[in-house]
Amino acid sequence: MNKANSQALDFASTKAHQLFIGGRWQDASHGGTFEVLDPGTGKLLARVASGTAEDVDRAVAAGQEAFVHSGWATMPAKDRAAILTRLADLIDANADVLAAIESMDVGKPVNQAAGFDIPHAAQTFRFYAGLSVQAQRSRPHSVAGFQSHTMRTPYGVCGFIFPWNFPFLLLGWGIAPALAAGNTVVVKPAEDTPLSTLFFCRLAQEAGVPAGVINVVTGLGKIAGSALAAHPGLKRMSFTGSPEIGRLVGESCGRNLIPAKLELGGKGAAVVFDDVDVQAAADALVGAITLNAGQVCCTASRWLVHEEILKPFLAAASASMSALRIGYGSESETQIGPVVSEKQRQRILGYLDKGASAGATTVLAGGPAKVKGHEEGFYVKPALLMGGPDNPCCLEEIFGPVAYVLPFRDEQEAVQRVNSSSYGLANSVWTTDLNRANRVAEALVAGNGWINAHNVFAHGIPYGGCNLSGCGGGILGPETLDDYLRAQSIVRPL
Repeated sequence: MNKANSQALDFASTKAHQLFIGGRWQDASHGGTFEVLDPGTGKLLARVASGTAEDVDRAVAAGQEAFVHSGWATMPAKDRAAILTRLADLIDANADVLAAIESMDVGKPVNQAAGFDIPHAAQTFRFYAGLSVQAQRSRPHSVAGFQSHTMRTPYGVCGFIFPWNFPFLLLGWGIAPALAAGNTVVVKPAEDTPLSTLFFCRLAQEAGVPAGVINVVTGLGKIAGSALAAHPGLKRMSFTGSPEIGRLVGESCGRNLIPAKLELGGKGAAVVFDDVDVQAAADALVGAITLNAGQVCCTASRWLVHEEILKPFLAAASASMSALRIGYGSESETQIGPVVSEKQRQRILGYLDKGASAGATTVLAGGPAKVKGHEEGFYVKPALLMGGPDNPCCLEEIFGPVAYVLPFRDEQEAVQRVNSSSYGLANSVWTTDLNRANRVAEALVAGNGWINAHNVFAHGIPYGGCNLSGCGGGILGPETLDDYLRAQSIVRPL
């Protein structure tokens, strides 16, 4: 076992991980805990404090106290940026340990966490720290008869509920712009994967983030998550997860008239035309659907393949999927780790059954997988199905390594089939004809359209969804900083 894995295990095996409220580690108000399992072994990984509505009250109160009295909201942007940059440096310095924690907690291959999740989160803090220094906080108006300007100022306490598939990456994507703008935050991580968020709190303390600016309440979604979404002390709310829970969060925030940003699910499509390099396109899409064992909201799970290349494409994709190594996340050779829980594994297996019952053709059978030495882990083989557009595996988000192929004849048919989905997160177009690529990408209804690539994330390019995939703003773009700055007009009649 290497040093990073040893440190990660030492951290995970802490007797009972506490809540982080007001700069202090605290037990849950009722003393309750819950178990976090290692998805690669099915065994106990950690015990974590199970927060309640009372703990959420304390966290929001601590955030409000820090917003008013810590100086975080009022300090010069450059000073806040310096602290956030120091925090980013500490993330990089502890990247190996964070990647190991993330791999153990989520199940993903450690190389994926180390190669993307952790460094990208660090860069997000740097990006918004730099952007906040450049942001124009006061804009004059040119209106006859008045001297006036609009100032931009932080809201106050912002709530965040994150899912289990990319806990550390999404933590960075979510709270970095809110903190850079001068807000304070209360975070409720997913109960399946809270550990990297708790480790992050240690780094925030070391970086000099004032007490109460960052608060973390671990707990069950139906208790701590519901209490946070419904808390009247928040000024903004951000939820990332399923449309079903997103509706409940939106309803709770609506009752309190609190703006809510909802980043929800997807059923992304890849439109593959007959002029592509078949092997290269197949390999790229197999990589997309098996990334994080397919537990990626924006991944391409519907593959629309031109009928002229259907047979060679299916053969190439099947061979590519079959060659991937399924294994425990910390093993360097692993390309697909376990899914996050037995519940998620049964969901995926259930969809394979439903798809077959509804008439889907099995191109490559998926199903449960066994990994030597980790027989109780939550492993699933990737699957490739084909059939009509009314199959549940084509219509519904599976959130696993399952791709569904739809043959098409022409551009119009492809666009119609993609846009028949209720989701609208991310699609991609694969062709050597760039005029066609842009034309089709613009015609596909989604927050994001990628050309000859999928799962593309860059700081400075807005990422968000529409329709069933979300509303209320996006992430990664400059506009996201503005989302956390409220406008206030100052007017003097002349």
